[in-house]
Amino acid sequence: MKAVLRYIVALIFIASGFVKAVDLKGFSFKLEEYFSPIVFNLPFLEKYALAFSIIVVVLELVLGFMLLMKIKLKETLYALIALCVFFGFLTFYSAYYNVVTDCGCFGDALKFTPWQSFWKDITLLILLIILAFLYRKREEDEKVRFGKLPLLGVFILVMIFVMYRGIAHEPMIDFRAYSIGTDLAAEKQKIAQNPSEYKTFYSLKNSKTNEVKKVDQDEYINKEYWKDTNWQIEDGKTTSEISKKGYESEISKFKVEDANGNPITDEILKEPRVVLVFTYKPKEADLELVKKTETKALTEKAKVYGISTQPNFYKQIPNYLMDEIVIKTIARSNPFVLILEKGKVVEKLGAKDYLNQD
Repeated sequence: MKAVLRYIVALIFIASGFVKAVDLKGFSFKLEEYFSPIVFNLPFLEKYALAFSIIVVVLELVLGFMLLMKIKLKETLYALIALCVFFGFLTFYSAYYNVVTDCGCFGDALKFTPWQSFWKDITLLILLIILAFLYRKREEDEKVRFGKLPLLGVFILVMIFVMYRGIAHEPMIDFRAYSIGTDLAAEKQKIAQNPSEYKTFYSLKNSKTNEVKKVDQDEYINKEYWKDTNWQIEDGKTTSEISKKGYESEISKFKVEDANGNPITDEILKEPRVVLVFTYKPKEADLELVKKTETKALTEKAKVYGISTQPNFYKQIPNYLMDEIVIKTIARSNPFVLILEKGKVVEKLGAKDYLNQD
């Protein structure tokens, strides 16, 4: 029984580490959110987000594999417990203060709400403590342990290649909503046909009795609370909550605008072929690389649009704007190229790989 439990916990850590290893840049973007002023206010660490992401992923993968193979079992269990405590703190903080809506525990492969992430970490922590208790008297066979080290070495080398591939190029496995073959126009249509519905809720306080009650917009009108001067809406406590869950898709955030805030998303998705050049951090981009990317894009038999977070950034192509977080969901390089045909993703490449294409 304890062996089955060990296998399950080990595979969870390996799976969690693998989906992040495939897309290390994506995980580093998530760490940048934690370092941002609105969360832990450690902006000086943002430039080290990729290095921290590598460390975390390597720990998950190596410790998960060591647990699976029973290598240095006691030390491995204690290290995993410490890792779980750390993750538990992060997920509790993001859930309690609602500052990071997705911890990135399983990358883009599996989305958890902040509270789901926290309870997942607590469950793993409990399981690890149980395993530490069950294996507390275990004495390791040195010969067996060292016989498994070559397997650990091969596993580490394979994971290094996977991580390098994701950093230098595109992830080997694309779990994102914008993977090749995704029809953005069709997704937009599904969202429009089955939208989520929301209701406004008011917190009312009775000035005579100090009673507080929460009512939705319909109840507020139908029961004529608005006529009763004793009931006052409390400032800062009005909320919008979902009343009917419609079709959900990350593509709902794909919104391109001009400098005046006019949307051109539909126009882009209708084009027979369009080349979109994205830059999520214009101030950090290699301007020569951007220039070369623009020049090559203009040789394509397609419309070309430059999309960034800064007006008038591109010098040769039309400039449009998009939210930085959405650009980061699409792009893993700065700059990046996405090619659509009637709204369908047919190619996506970092600028350097795009320039090296035949």
